[in-house]
Amino acid sequence: MSEGFHVHGAHEHELEHRAQHGDDFAGKLAVTTAILATLGALFSYQGGATQNDALLFKNEAAIKKTEASDQWNYYQAKSNKQNLAELAVTLTSGDVAERYKSEAKRYSEEKKDIQKKAEELEKAGQDANVHAEQSMHVHHRWAQSMTLIQVAIALAAIALLTRKKWLQWGVYLAGAGSVGLAALAIYHI
Repeated sequence: MSEGFHVHGAHEHELEHRAQHGDDFAGKLAVTTAILATLGALFSYQGGATQNDALLFKNEAAIKKTEASDQWNYYQAKSNKQNLAELAVTLTSGDVAERYKSEAKRYSEEKKDIQKKAEELEKAGQDANVHAEQSMHVHHRWAQSMTLIQVAIALAAIALLTRKKWLQWGVYLAGAGSVGLAALAIYHI
């Protein structure tokens, strides 16, 4: 009787090694994917928050523009009254003319305050529009960052299925790019 010996194939040896020591490749990708998913949730939240800020600023700009328009309409009404009073001055004389002259002067003075308020409202509306544009720019950075996170997670799944090391590096590269874009968003660049 001879004693037999068993030769393991390369595949069996790999399976035995993974069973004893774990799958380092899959483990790294699993941890990386969990980190990417967490970052993705944070970036998604920030993207939504900056988009909401942009909408609030746009709304504020529209309100200020409407208020400024109201002030300019009020200014125009005072101008009309001033013009009528000035016309009345030329068509009348004596005390009546003096009363209309006084009214024309009062309307002229009131228009200065109305004009100042209208210009302030226009400026506030323009400032709100600038803030809205800045917020939308930051929102786009967060959205770009989130897109790269999603690409990285998809690459991780493909790398795990194909066991391609170069795809694993693609995951790291896309994740780093996403973090870079998030840094740009944080610093409003």
